[in-house]
Amino acid sequence: MTLLASAALLAVPGVDASATPDQVAVQAQVAQSAPASEAAAPPAEAPAQTPSVSQTSVEVALPQAPAPSLDQIEQEQDGIVVSGERTPPQDPMQSVNQASYDAVQAVDDAVIAPVAQVYEKGVPRPLRMGLRNFLRNLTEPIVALNFLLQLKPGKAAETVGRFAVNSTVGVGGLVDVAKKKPFNLPYRRNGFAYTMGYYGIGPGPYMFLPLVGPTTLRDVIGLGLDRFLLPFAVGGPLRHPGYVYGSFVIRSLDERVMNDELFKRIREESNPYASYRELYLKSRQAEIDALKGKADFQKEGTIKLPAITPTTPPVLPPAPPEAAPQTAATPAPVFISEPVVQPLPTGG
Repeated sequence: MTLLASAALLAVPGVDASATPDQVAVQAQVAQSAPASEAAAPPAEAPAQTPSVSQTSVEVALPQAPAPSLDQIEQEQDGIVVSGERTPPQDPMQSVNQASYDAVQAVDDAVIAPVAQVYEKGVPRPLRMGLRNFLRNLTEPIVALNFLLQLKPGKAAETVGRFAVNSTVGVGGLVDVAKKKPFNLPYRRNGFAYTMGYYGIGPGPYMFLPLVGPTTLRDVIGLGLDRFLLPFAVGGPLRHPGYVYGSFVIRSLDERVMNDELFKRIREESNPYASYRELYLKSRQAEIDALKGKADFQKEGTIKLPAITPTTPPVLPPAPPEAAPQTAATPAPVFISEPVVQPLPTGG
């Protein structure tokens, strides 16, 4: 056995020759487990005294995972989500529109609303209704033209008949005689914006313009065509600046008076701008859908607008009471949570 152990000792490098057989087996296992790179390394200078196996500490290096790449780090961080209100797709210019809305509301509170109240109280309701009917009657030729473009000759003929009755019997349109018996010709809204929507042209980006209010790109183009062709359809006097500016002021004040309750409801919302935008877009889409035969929006009051539910303002927590003045005595310690105290050892 001694000869076999000596042969194994000479065959395995790094084993102490003076070790016992049991120590030889331990050193042989440690030497065989060492990596080949260490075995191939050039031998270092031998120390002055070789320690025994019992005095030598063997360090075992654990395998380390490679450092993650930047791509892996970025993929691991994909789970972090930053919450926030995204810009709606139909309102790409939300920041600009919001600023315009705030500016218009400030002007409305300071100027338009007080003037509209004076207009409502100072002008009798029959006269206000007469001015509204007169301005509406002038738009009937444009309404009839768009019904023809939409291939609705029956509605176009009714609109022309309504225009003729109100322009004659209704004293130039001041009195809406055509909507009553025996004519039964109600007012029907229409225009080039409706025609574009009828043929599938989308509304485009939402905008809030100072002198127009809530609108879309399609409605701006349609309104421009309506106002441009109206003087050619009715007559030259409509091009006079007195009529242009005067009709704009009267129409704006009349709409402000009619929609006063609606504006108050919108301002009670937690986000009035978003509520106003949603109401306008849904209303316009409902009118386009009705024009395609899904409802009869032609009769006033038959469109059900989306409901606006007022939101209550958040309840703020009560203010904390004022702290009592401190006295000269040393205050007792106040613990935020239950203190944890390690008990002292008792002698035994």
